[in-house]
Amino acid sequence: MAEHSVFDEMWGDDDTLRAPYQNFHDWFDQEDPKRLRAKNREAEDLFRLTGITFNVYGRSEAEERLIPFDIIPRIISGAEWAKLSRGIEQRVRAINAFLHDIYHTQEIIKAGRIPQEMIAQNDAFLPQMIGVDAPGGVYTHIVGIDLVRTGPGEFFVLEDNARTPSGVSYMLENRETMLQMFPELFSTNRVQAVQQYPIDLRRSLAACAPKMTTSDPTVAVLTPGIYNSAYFEHAFLADQMGVELVEGHDLRVVDGRVAMRTTHGYKPIDVLYRRVDDDFLDPLNFNPESQLGVPGIMDVYRSGGITIANAPGTGISDDKAIYSYMPEIVEFYTGERPLLQNVPTWRCSEPDALAYVLDNLEDLVVKEVHGSGGYGMLIGPTATKKDIAAFRRKLKARPKNYIAQPTLSLSTVPIFSRTGLSPRHVDLRPFVLVSPDGIKITPGGLTRVALKKGSLVVNSSQGGGTKDTWVLEE
Repeated sequence: MAEHSVFDEMWGDDDTLRAPYQNFHDWFDQEDPKRLRAKNREAEDLFRLTGITFNVYGRSEAEERLIPFDIIPRIISGAEWAKLSRGIEQRVRAINAFLHDIYHTQEIIKAGRIPQEMIAQNDAFLPQMIGVDAPGGVYTHIVGIDLVRTGPGEFFVLEDNARTPSGVSYMLENRETMLQMFPELFSTNRVQAVQQYPIDLRRSLAACAPKMTTSDPTVAVLTPGIYNSAYFEHAFLADQMGVELVEGHDLRVVDGRVAMRTTHGYKPIDVLYRRVDDDFLDPLNFNPESQLGVPGIMDVYRSGGITIANAPGTGISDDKAIYSYMPEIVEFYTGERPLLQNVPTWRCSEPDALAYVLDNLEDLVVKEVHGSGGYGMLIGPTATKKDIAAFRRKLKARPKNYIAQPTLSLSTVPIFSRTGLSPRHVDLRPFVLVSPDGIKITPGGLTRVALKKGSLVVNSSQGGGTKDTWVLEE
């Protein structure tokens, strides 16, 4: 991929400073590089002090690591954000409508817009959810939409995270760190606030309480425990919302309600924000070996005794094979053309698509349908001949397991490097809250940055970092 074809969010296509970065650039030019290097080290110390770490799996043993933080903000104009927000809201509405339909009358299949087998043979489809009405009609209470940018007005959705999207604690801590270290920047740039997210999350979850709730809803966060890679975030959000953080062994079904153990006996929960996967949620209904869930919670949920956020079975909407049908899904449920485009996608389950992918492996990105975290994927342009040969065998053996996409020229944003400012590729995960009261999108989100020169992989588990995302007031 030729570097000159890449859109730089600070310098544009023609090396002319873009308007959103003007104030920041003026400030940066006046700064002493030594002071900035000291601030960079200070930021690392702050993160270490706060204990923001994540676990890296897939190695001989899980290890705890600090996610690198870069002090150069990514800046988006108010007008750009307004346009993006409209597209995100449209997409999230469509995902909720799709989930309700798929577990009820399946009109989209009857209309021939999605093949029956895409649902029936999908591991993420939960038969236990058929005919179940999610409280308030909300299935995806918290959504993370991964976006990439390729030009001034060109954003694409890379994937939808509708199960248990993570990363919001980094968005909040990144902002907190920048406010602490560079307060002067926030007086010269009108940056929209993100700090209200935990309050918004609590309100949004409470608004989704079951009909039988009479008083102020009791909300709790269910974590798999301290060994989970996102445990810091679970504890952080429970603390920020002022609600209990619970594990499966703290909960039991009492008188048809899910209740948590307290010093005064068991107290019923109205809304459970779960960070445990479907399979481990209820050993009586799903994986009988699970020690992480609550026996019988699905029966309570089906009878309307608790709200589970996100609803069980939402994984069917962020499966990468279903992703390729999102343009049809958006049009079917909203009656509008999608405002945000998908990345062109080849479904390897289709013979013609598979033939094309096998012929062009060195130019494409190939992903597992259920994969995440940057694992189990092939990036053709940077892969070795050995990697490509191995993937060719995998594709021929299990074509249904894969989709392929072109290698996009992801936009770059400068990072603070030893030599000054250096461009690196980024993506963006905005966080969306859905309740019967409406859809709320936090202005900004998590910007992940590939810290290695030329790398397109931004995942923290693969050596990526994060930066603060500024959305300016219009």
